[in-house]
Amino acid sequence: MTDSPASTKRHGKNAFMFVIITVAIDMLAFGLIIPVIPTLVQELGNISAEQSTLYIGALGATYAIMNFLFGPVLGSLSDRYGRRPILLASIATLGLDFLIMGFANSVWLLFLGRALSGISGATFSTANAYIADVTEPAERGKAFGMTGAAFGFGFVFGPVLGGFLGDFDPRAPFFAAAALAGLNFIYGAFVLPESLNQEDRRDFDLKRANPFGAVKHFSKLPHVSWFLACAGIFFLAHTVFPSTWSVYTEIRYDWTPRDIGLSLGLVGVGAAIVQAGLMGQALKRFGTVRTALYGILINAVSLFLFAIAGTGWIVYLIIPLNALGGVANPALNALMSTVTPKNAQGELQGASASLNSFAMIFGPILMSGALFYFTRPESSIHFAGAAFLLAAILTAVSLIPFQRGVIANRGALPDDDGTTGP
Repeated sequence: MTDSPASTKRHGKNAFMFVIITVAIDMLAFGLIIPVIPTLVQELGNISAEQSTLYIGALGATYAIMNFLFGPVLGSLSDRYGRRPILLASIATLGLDFLIMGFANSVWLLFLGRALSGISGATFSTANAYIADVTEPAERGKAFGMTGAAFGFGFVFGPVLGGFLGDFDPRAPFFAAAALAGLNFIYGAFVLPESLNQEDRRDFDLKRANPFGAVKHFSKLPHVSWFLACAGIFFLAHTVFPSTWSVYTEIRYDWTPRDIGLSLGLVGVGAAIVQAGLMGQALKRFGTVRTALYGILINAVSLFLFAIAGTGWIVYLIIPLNALGGVANPALNALMSTVTPKNAQGELQGASASLNSFAMIFGPILMSGALFYFTRPESSIHFAGAAFLLAAILTAVSLIPFQRGVIANRGALPDDDGTTGP
């Protein structure tokens, strides 16, 4: 594989914005389909909203299994051949996934689409490796916050637009998403430069380019492994949103696709404001370690509040608090990236993506299973917030490996004020 003229272009100060826009468009396309997934599953399977929770969980697990298997492969390939070709291949496959799901005439074609999307799901992790290439360690927390803001931008407009389109036809958002993915591919093909210099690349090693090899490699590095464990548990807890939010709000609050889209849009607004506007201030005031710590704590509290919210309007009061917890993931990513060599950033992001995917294999089944068990008519205890309560507990548990990671890196993780630790 060789670099094209566009990929050998020397990246300048605008290279960072190229990948931010790529992530924003990609997440916009992904966000479009979220409000209509339950409706399409119910239509194709001729099943109730409660029964659809199991299918939705299985769809999420299908995506996660493929992403778990292929994430480290794509991460290691990006360390060998560069970030640009991996990003473009991922975006193209994502567009194909949307078309398959849009034309699906059975639930099983939805599973095929999710499998392809899982294979190409390295877009976000490869984008993070790209960011690590073009930023200094001290700036990565803020930079990762910008990728999070781009993710939030997609959820501001994607679910809202998807909700409105879904009111006309549940398949319309899939075709709109495919079109956006196509535009994203064209954009990247013409203007996205390569970020990884030839001298910083390394040979592809199949022993490390798989989820077990990558995790085994980093497990021998305690200064990285504890943070990876924290991130893995944190990911597991947060599968509650993609796996249950749409059907949970339909069951508990009788929300329509438009209501679901608007609520997710507000989540996106909050994430964009916090990660683009407040992330830098949080890092400056608290440092990377404390920012991650406070973000995890805020997430645990907000998830608990979601679990006990009895009416829909209360949810809208909790969403801004939950948004403040959005500083946790960029700060965690910055901590891991800082203690990882430049020629292994792709492998790190691939390992992180695999842990995320491992969580997504079991998370949707666990979370949607909890929702199903406690909302079925014959359940002796009826509690629609059970999945969010479980997520709050898991988030609190993630603080244990986080603290161990801080201890393992004493002196190696200076905060912005020159101190270490929380």
